[in-house]
Amino acid sequence: MTADGEGAARWFDDAAGPVVRPYAMTRGRTRSAAEGKLDLIAVVVADSVTHVPVAADQTLSPEHIDIVELSRDSPQSVAELAAELDLPVGVVRVLIGDLLHAALVRVSRPVPPAELPDERILREVINGLRAL
Repeated sequence: MTADGEGAARWFDDAAGPVVRPYAMTRGRTRSAAEGKLDLIAVVVADSVTHVPVAADQTLSPEHIDIVELSRDSPQSVAELAAELDLPVGVVRVLIGDLLHAALVRVSRPVPPAELPDERILREVINGLRAL
């Protein structure tokens, strides 16, 4: 920061208030233990077994609470959560990893294309059903 206060303007956004750097939200972490499960299309669902209000948990940041609330309403992909929260995907992955560790959310991955049935087989099944 310079003596004339010019540096202070870089750390303050008039509309949003003080700017919080992404590494501050993740406490400097760039990876989580669950990172292998958290690609962009992984679907996050709030654990319905936990009926405890997450807002009462003092260990969770506001961003953690937002992720749980958004994924409680409907399943959300990692990319959708990042867009909705206006946060970098890397930050959202770390935050979701924290929530996984606390058993507040579950993550499911879509079926890989290699495991989907062949299109030819599906067409034969459809044709067979039409023939009935």
